[in-house]
Amino acid sequence: MSETIRVDIWSDIACPWCYIGKHRFEAGVQAFTAAHPDVTIEVESHSFELAPDTPLDFQGSEVDFLVTHKGMPAAQVEQMLGQMTEMAAAEGITFDFSRVQHANTRRAHRVLHLAKAEGVQQELQERLFRAYFAEGADMSNADTLAALGQEIGLDPDAVRAALEDDALGAQVDSDITRAQMLGINGVPFFLLDQKYGVSGAQPADAFENVLAQVLELGRAGEPSAAEPVDA
Repeated sequence: MSETIRVDIWSDIACPWCYIGKHRFEAGVQAFTAAHPDVTIEVESHSFELAPDTPLDFQGSEVDFLVTHKGMPAAQVEQMLGQMTEMAAAEGITFDFSRVQHANTRRAHRVLHLAKAEGVQQELQERLFRAYFAEGADMSNADTLAALGQEIGLDPDAVRAALEDDALGAQVDSDITRAQMLGINGVPFFLLDQKYGVSGAQPADAFENVLAQVLELGRAGEPSAAEPVDA
């Protein structure tokens, strides 16, 4: 009999850990499904704004933002970003922080909800991550978002309209409110079967193990109270 594990993921496309976590999670899923071919993993992504205080018209690099808006020493920021770049490379991901344009991501989240309705949310999310971290794309620019959406099959005019769509904005707010209700204060965050929470960009084998645990708990008929699962 076919079984399904639902995974809800909160993330922000300006979050480097979210990009790394996405790839690690996908590698864990691949390993898990190889061992459990009859189990379907159903994934839905949700909005989380890591830096909602970023001005919509902010012009500057990631270093500029962390130094001027967060008060971090420049040397510390450079060291931290260098370590992130090396970590991403180990996962086959390119980070080029010299090109990153720090941006308010609320518009991008609206487009991700449009993509969800069109069945291409995961494809758009991956494209936005790569555009932001490797290509220096401005995630607050309407033309940029329209072009990126068109690449994965969205109507560019629909993307532009989505940027001013209050209904999509309400969906973004709903995601963020639910995160607050769940006590999520950092991303990425993974909620499995509406019960079990996993925080952070865990290694791929940790995600594989967590999925196996959730499968066994489901088969054993565990109660539905939300609780963490060992990663």
